[in-house]
Amino acid sequence: MDRLNFLSQDEVKSIHETTLRILSEIGFVWTHKESLDILTGAGCTIKGNRVYFPPELVEDSIKKSGKRATLTGRGGTVRTLGDGNLYFHNLGGARDVYDAKTDSRRSAEERDVIDATRLLDALENCHTVTPFFTPQNVSGELMSLYMYRHSIPHTTKPLQGPGIQFGYEVKYALEMASVIGVEPSALTLSLSPVSPLTIPDHEAEAVIQMAKAGVAFATLPCPIGGATSPMTMAGSLAQQNAETLAIVVLSQIINPGLPIIYCGRLAMLEPRTGLLWGGLELGLASAATVQLGHYYGYSVNVYGFSTNAHTLEVQNGFERGMNAAIPALAGADELSGIGEMEAGVMGSYAQMVLDNELAGNIIRLRKGVVVNEDTLAFEGILKAMDGTRNFLGQKHTMKHLKTELNLSGKLAERNTWESWERNERKGMAEHAADEAERILREHQVPPLEDQQEKELNAIMMAAEKEVVKSKK
Repeated sequence: MDRLNFLSQDEVKSIHETTLRILSEIGFVWTHKESLDILTGAGCTIKGNRVYFPPELVEDSIKKSGKRATLTGRGGTVRTLGDGNLYFHNLGGARDVYDAKTDSRRSAEERDVIDATRLLDALENCHTVTPFFTPQNVSGELMSLYMYRHSIPHTTKPLQGPGIQFGYEVKYALEMASVIGVEPSALTLSLSPVSPLTIPDHEAEAVIQMAKAGVAFATLPCPIGGATSPMTMAGSLAQQNAETLAIVVLSQIINPGLPIIYCGRLAMLEPRTGLLWGGLELGLASAATVQLGHYYGYSVNVYGFSTNAHTLEVQNGFERGMNAAIPALAGADELSGIGEMEAGVMGSYAQMVLDNELAGNIIRLRKGVVVNEDTLAFEGILKAMDGTRNFLGQKHTMKHLKTELNLSGKLAERNTWESWERNERKGMAEHAADEAERILREHQVPPLEDQQEKELNAIMMAAEKEVVKSKK
């Protein structure tokens, strides 16, 4: 089906041109000496603590950069973002766990990193996995590496590396990936510049390390409209774009052709509470981000499942349904957020199961209505009218049953009131909680070899020695 555009081509071009003005006239707060030397050597200028990017350098870097990233799992599964399919992955970095059975919240524990990965490994519409929870008893300096290390053994799907901020995280993530045979070119990492228009020294160093290693990475700006970016969506999109392209420039000077995953996490401020807003503005911002990324030829990853809701109630489904459908219809290559609740602060096992089913429906939605001689079914209508006037027995019906209907779902209520009452009036949330428990009880992931586990432990010990103990 045709993509649903929320911006005209002239409007996309206008945002691009404003982005070039931001980078060349306002500049980017940037103080890391090595990266500044690289940038000035390519034609950037410095004034005070800001670096300014010539428009021609920005546009040349866009042209040079790789537009497709291929991800490989230890089970041999390969996903290429931008191949025409819509892929889904989960939220990364949730602090809390919502327990649907007890309707309560708790802090994430180390076991949750493992269980979340195992559950996501079993969900057919979660195509790649990102380390989900941030256990609060783990050292902050080692958090990303810890999450990655304890996700590796529990999925055979492509495992997208965690969000990183430091050069040492790149080094140790690469070492861990090599243990399971994943080359740097088949690994992805993500990095978020600081809004507005700032990159700390340690993040600049991380970009250098990723580019030199040849790791495809996701530029992941997270501006908040009305707080760390303009209140207008157009202005925030231009700033978000500038925050992405500044990092693209540095990466392409170091390693021309390095694949970039174009991302955006623009959220709008809820002025009545000061929290992030999970309404349809997020879906609109994601759809516009898709158009911008496709304007440059990139594959695009944006939020899909997002809500401010604290439980599995109506607001939850209402918001995440809109925020997934809107960017999906705009042509997103990958949607993030499976399992997300409370604007990313919290996650839930039941929510992961619910989102797996919602993802299947979004995939069906994007297929649209196929119109051709076969699907128009003239002969089938003629046959029915000359016979029983019933289509149930036709071969045409059986041929198209699975293509026309999404029959993979099993959580939604499709029976009579009487049947529903016999089933203890359970709804989707209750069925999802039961299904999550079943999967965690039964699903088995092929384990790593003992030697691989030892190597991963050794890498984590080396990281701890370098990062944590050196700071004491």
